[in-house]
Amino acid sequence: MSTIPAIAGAPAATHGAGAAERAAEGVAARVGRALEAVFEAVAETAAETEALLTRVAAEGRRPATADLAALRPGLHLRLSRTELVSGVGFIAEPGLLSDVPAWLEWWQSTGEGDVRPLLLDLDPGRSAYANYTHWDWFALPRDTGRRAVAGPYVDYLCSDEYSLTLSAPVEVAGRFAGVAAADVYLRHFETAVLPLLRELPGPAYLVNARGRVAVSADPAHLAGSLTRGPDFAAVLERARPAARGEVRLVPCRPVPLVLVMGAGLGSAASGEAAREVASSAPSAT
Repeated sequence: MSTIPAIAGAPAATHGAGAAERAAEGVAARVGRALEAVFEAVAETAAETEALLTRVAAEGRRPATADLAALRPGLHLRLSRTELVSGVGFIAEPGLLSDVPAWLEWWQSTGEGDVRPLLLDLDPGRSAYANYTHWDWFALPRDTGRRAVAGPYVDYLCSDEYSLTLSAPVEVAGRFAGVAAADVYLRHFETAVLPLLRELPGPAYLVNARGRVAVSADPAHLAGSLTRGPDFAAVLERARPAARGEVRLVPCRPVPLVLVMGAGLGSAASGEAAREVASSAPSAT
């Protein structure tokens, strides 16, 4: 994976409430564009998986792991062309496949630029990761029918990297079949967006729908911590800026992150403790 350049067009320092709001909305738009490229890779994976599973169903049989091998050329292509993506694939709903109880058709890039599969032991009698359905990257798309940003988490299984997972539901004939997802190393995402956050006239950070901090230029809210107070999911649902006292909440449309700018919001966890909380839930890999 190459070094990720900062997003061009960081706003110049401005003064006044109106200018600050415009700057925040500009940064939120740039963050949205940065992650939308990753969500495009997720959407392509979802579309290919849905088409594959539909063809298998038309043959009058259940899919098997061998069928999912047809996804690999597309997964390899997305890893090579999308800079922020470090891993990508399809995670099956348990019981979907005929030959295994659970499965991740997952591929990831190495530091040398190679692409390799993730091979996990998902035996429920041996593996702590056999039931992955309660993690946010799987549960949020399943329960809401919408795409999600989960994390950051420490990916102990593959890279020991702090990562974000972007995911979207895969449905066949109206039934949930699993999720398409992509991992983004947090350090790459920080390289892209921290310069923008630091140009804003107040402390700023990004949170997901559950209030977990994804990236922060505010020392009071570290990456991985949880922010109390606002209903961030509602802000994303309304898709327009909101205020809570002196704090400005700006959705990073079209991706499910909220830019928080200002002071005064509480943090449920901070510092090393926050990272311990975040690291207890693995990413899609």
